[in-house]
Amino acid sequence: MPITPTYPGVYIQEVPSAVHPITGVATSVGAFVGYTARGIDNRAQQIFSFSDYERLYGGLASNSELSYAVQQFFNNGGTQAWVVRTPETAEGASDANVVFGSPALTFTALSSGAWANGELLIDVDLNGVDHSSDATAFNLTVTSLVDGTVETFPNVSLQSTLNNYIVNVVNDLDNGSQLVNVQVASSPTPTANPPITGLVGTAPNMSGVNTTSNSYGISFSVTQPSTSSLPPLPIDVQVLAKNASVPLSVGGLATQLQTAINSQLAAKLPGAFVQCSVSGTGSSQAIRVNALLPQFPDAVITIAAPSGASGLTDLSADLGLTGTANVAHYALGTTHAGWGQQTSSAQGTDGSSLPGATDIIGDPASYTGIYALTSGNVDAFNLLCIPDATRALPGNPSAFDSNLSLADSNAIYSAAIALCISKQAFLLIDPPPTVNTISGAVDWISSGLTVKDPAGHAAAFFPRLRLPDPLNNYNLRTFAPCGVVAGVYAETDATRGVWKAPAGTAATLNGVQSLVYKMTDTENGVLNPLGLNCFRTFPVYGFVLWGARTIVGADAQASQWKYVPVRRVALFLESSLYQGTQWVVFEPNDEPLWSAIRLNVGSFMQTLFTQGYFQGQTPAEAYFVKCDSETTTQTDIDNGIVNIIVGFAPLQPAEFVVIQIQQMAGQTAS
Repeated sequence: MPITPTYPGVYIQEVPSAVHPITGVATSVGAFVGYTARGIDNRAQQIFSFSDYERLYGGLASNSELSYAVQQFFNNGGTQAWVVRTPETAEGASDANVVFGSPALTFTALSSGAWANGELLIDVDLNGVDHSSDATAFNLTVTSLVDGTVETFPNVSLQSTLNNYIVNVVNDLDNGSQLVNVQVASSPTPTANPPITGLVGTAPNMSGVNTTSNSYGISFSVTQPSTSSLPPLPIDVQVLAKNASVPLSVGGLATQLQTAINSQLAAKLPGAFVQCSVSGTGSSQAIRVNALLPQFPDAVITIAAPSGASGLTDLSADLGLTGTANVAHYALGTTHAGWGQQTSSAQGTDGSSLPGATDIIGDPASYTGIYALTSGNVDAFNLLCIPDATRALPGNPSAFDSNLSLADSNAIYSAAIALCISKQAFLLIDPPPTVNTISGAVDWISSGLTVKDPAGHAAAFFPRLRLPDPLNNYNLRTFAPCGVVAGVYAETDATRGVWKAPAGTAATLNGVQSLVYKMTDTENGVLNPLGLNCFRTFPVYGFVLWGARTIVGADAQASQWKYVPVRRVALFLESSLYQGTQWVVFEPNDEPLWSAIRLNVGSFMQTLFTQGYFQGQTPAEAYFVKCDSETTTQTDIDNGIVNIIVGFAPLQPAEFVVIQIQQMAGQTAS
């Protein structure tokens, strides 16, 4: 702020600098849209390794082309990506309807399909909950038996007027559940505390227990409403041996009971586990018994007096557990209406077919399909891959899946190119499974691929690739190449730069063991002038990407966006300058601003020039930045507009190398 001198002396004032450094954006963030075995439907999630993919989407699946493409992306140099799951056609999600006093809640799996039936469990407890201010508060736990994921939501409420309302907490996109969402059929006023899952009794009373003369125990039983197959129960469990000390606290009793039951279950029901905890506070503390029973996810547990043959004195009444039973868990997709508070459920169903063009394209208003990449949680992506757009029949790699056709493929790619133009991204187009000859490739790139992309935001490739399939004894399987290509692009960007054509002997295809069609130089010479990028195999180098043209890269089109690196450098500059000049907005529109813009944009372009992004021996030959009274007129100023013109001289790849060899004739000595 300005200094007001009041005394003779020296004053120091810090003056804001006009320097606003511009940082280059990432250039090789992948985006994959298609079917996965599991995962949240139509929500873009960021991953940084294939392990992340396995955790969120279930890993490789034989009917998921996307799962293999993501693995190939990371195997070939990719480092980060966004994934959008498009469910199968008519695929349904499992759910469970639970009555919590007055409100009825429906918990629904975020990932549709039959995989979640009986595998997602809902548990409720009141441990540590203070009901003095909210009598409807409780703790919620969601467990996935598939991968062991456990989500806890402490102190949620049934009161819709509170910040910790269960619907707001569980359905929050950032901090909520990644397994389920919850809905309330209406907004009634809660009239009762939520029902606790597990078996909860009254406060224990151990005053009459005398271990000097007796051993004490219980009978533990499980019933299974959805099947006639019952486990070898009930079992008699000794909780307190003769002359054993009696725990003085409810927590100590719960621990003793848990240890005793689990020691017996280890032999009877391998994998089963009972958890005993304390419910309530003060003098109303009671023991809560819950069970993780993978074989019987919707089971009911009962604790009663031991059998007479056991020789044990009944401890169930002293523990406060006699005469009560409850559902061990609320399980999604299991049908046992009338058991406990879970009144009904719906089975998740697998779809009738893998997603078609409509599912993959999605709806921009609902952020489904490819438009999930336009939602607010996606920062940016650069390389769009849609392997399902050219999905082949499982038993015939040379035919389209029955739910897709060439017309569907073109519709998907047309929508994807429009998305890429708006997001400054680049689309990788896979060859259809029916294209497996040179003549077929010529027909496809000349007339079969009908997408319109005058600005070159896409590149097409041929042929399809063959890689080992880990799910089929590593036998070779034919794949769409987009995942491998995206990884090669990412590796080239990291080792050389986005200005380097992602092709050549350094652009090796890791994991590829064969090509659907192995072409000659002459055949390559037919496809390259048409703008189709080919995969080749050479001695020593192996399988490589041998083309760097966009889909407007045909010689006959004479487009300025003929080459992939030229287009991708332009996208890099557009995105970097867009983000790096946000500070300009609302600044006074005059020469001080224009000079600051020239300084910062010029510094950024100079840095790129020294890194080899542009052709030319001097900066003046390589780029220019213009922002002054000539680019921004008074009319522009009156309209709140500042115009910045940035030009660059792109590097063109050395696509054709001509070596002239001349035989020297004998010469006479001079």
